[in-house]
Amino acid sequence: MKMDAITIYCKNTGKYYDVPSGSTLLDIYKVVGEPLPHLPMNAQVNNKTEDLTFICWQPKDIKFVDYTNLSGMRTYVRSLCFILSKAVHDVYPEATLNLEHSISRGYYCTIHNGKPADAEMLAEIKQRMQELVAADLPFKQHTVQTEKAIELFHAIGMDDKANLIKTCGMLYTSYHELDGYINYFYGGLVPSTGYIRLFDLEPYIDGALLRVPMQSDPTQLAPKVWQKKMYEVYKEHLTLQHALGLNNVGDLNLALKKGYASEVIMISEAMQEKQIARIADEIAEQYKKGVRMVLIAGPSSSGKTTTCKRLEIQLATNLLHPIGISLDDYFVNREDTPKDENGEYDFESLYALDLPYFNADLQRLIAGEEIDMPTFDFETGKRVYRGKKMKLQENSIIVIEGIHALNPELTANLDDSLKYRIYVSALTSISLDNHNWIPTTDNRLLRRIIRDYRFRGYSAEETILRWPSVRRGEDKWIFPYQEYADAMFNSAMLYELAALRAYAEPILANVQESSPANAEAYRLLRFLRYFNYIPQEDLPKTSLLREFVGGGSFQY
Repeated sequence: MKMDAITIYCKNTGKYYDVPSGSTLLDIYKVVGEPLPHLPMNAQVNNKTEDLTFICWQPKDIKFVDYTNLSGMRTYVRSLCFILSKAVHDVYPEATLNLEHSISRGYYCTIHNGKPADAEMLAEIKQRMQELVAADLPFKQHTVQTEKAIELFHAIGMDDKANLIKTCGMLYTSYHELDGYINYFYGGLVPSTGYIRLFDLEPYIDGALLRVPMQSDPTQLAPKVWQKKMYEVYKEHLTLQHALGLNNVGDLNLALKKGYASEVIMISEAMQEKQIARIADEIAEQYKKGVRMVLIAGPSSSGKTTTCKRLEIQLATNLLHPIGISLDDYFVNREDTPKDENGEYDFESLYALDLPYFNADLQRLIAGEEIDMPTFDFETGKRVYRGKKMKLQENSIIVIEGIHALNPELTANLDDSLKYRIYVSALTSISLDNHNWIPTTDNRLLRRIIRDYRFRGYSAEETILRWPSVRRGEDKWIFPYQEYADAMFNSAMLYELAALRAYAEPILANVQESSPANAEAYRLLRFLRYFNYIPQEDLPKTSLLREFVGGGSFQY
């Protein structure tokens, strides 16, 4: 029987094609002439991300995606992690694998087989991974009723996955099989192991680092960047989670169902306050040695502003008088803002700040002079003065907050002995399950979507479409300086995404299917389904999350 033809519009080529109804995306990719410079990883079908094995029965708009697109990179890394878990199972069947978080431009994991993994063990696992890739084995997807999936994962000892899918309320569950080995990964995979062309697995502190290609050039491994301080922050939070028995989201959901939401929130908030108090104590000691300013930096929606406000309170308990300065008030007038390669204003650039003026004010303050503090009017794009004066007292310490605060060029005219540096980021330590970590960028993006909608008049569509530019700015202007910090503060909390779900869902649901932002909005909505709700009224007034959802004690 001859299949009916359907018309496909390929966004990569800008052309229409007639293909047989029932064609897979991989079939269609060949028909349209394989337009990508690298292997396709997935495709956006009517602005929703689908596996390349997805079957098209009706006309569709299709955009094929390779590794250079963040969505494609996610699919590659997810598939690579499946291969890693399969290799560990094959070589060391009794070992436990935990894929914990991204770090050093790779992914940190622990492998225990009676003892932590050593170089010899990792070499054996890597060899098995290479064998699996060379065999070009298919990833087979199975969809069953969730109850059957729960039974299956319990039977093979993957209780973490069973608890996750049990508590998120979906009627059906899809999982994948690779050469008889089954596992559950959030999101799609490539068609077969042969798509994974490049990786490495090597020792990293007390675990292993799974290395992946550069997003800009999939033919080269991403250069490893040593991030010992960030590792220590992750380790501290993971230790607390393990002590509480909240190793992953399935555990968190079960705790919420049992009525422990208040306890989880209070412990998470207390840990944050303990961190801030510890940093304030350290600053007070350094003040005795000549430190006169605190520089607080971090990427977008990391919670810098609330961290700054809470730190100022803790500094006051150490008998210091904090004076806060926001770098946002030192923007150049909008028409003087540098532009990016697309001709758009580059607000993430260091040179969007008036560096000479900022440094002159700092030097005058430290010299004991009074200054007129500027305010940047974001509506007019102009610097204005509203009569705000500033002068240091005998016990004053300057607290400077902004994305560029750790960049050495910002305060190049001041001696380093005057500075104490803090890096703030939302380092999400809780994982969906043992093999599915939560990207810190997802945490921050959800915060920003909520804040932009509630307080800045931006839709989720606008925020999502702006996000790649924000990320490029962070890679260039923020992340290279994070290890310069004297202290790192993790602003993410165990319960956070469960609390943000109710705020984010209606905002994301407003993104229309025709929008290019829909693929990301749809992905985030699916991701949020894994979290049980936390009532909004349970969120403390002083919580850092109030910076994004509102209703807090601090003024922003």
